[in-house]
Amino acid sequence: MKAISRKEFVRKFRALGFEAPKRAGAHLFMRRGSIYIRIPEVEKLEISGGLQWALLRQLEIDMPVWEMA
Repeated sequence: MKAISRKEFVRKFRALGFEAPKRAGAHLFMRRGSIYIRIPEVEKLEISGGLQWALLRQLEIDMPVWEMA
């Protein structure tokens, strides 16, 4: 899995039903029901494939679902 921009990362999670990012200190959080994910606030940061993979496993999101988001 290749790295993606933070903007694309947020877009994909929004497509999967997560709320818009909300600020909490130095990070942004996104929520869907009782599930929260924390994302870095740095605008130009790319989200590595490893971090994406770890989050998807933790949230039990299948790779085909992620790729279609």
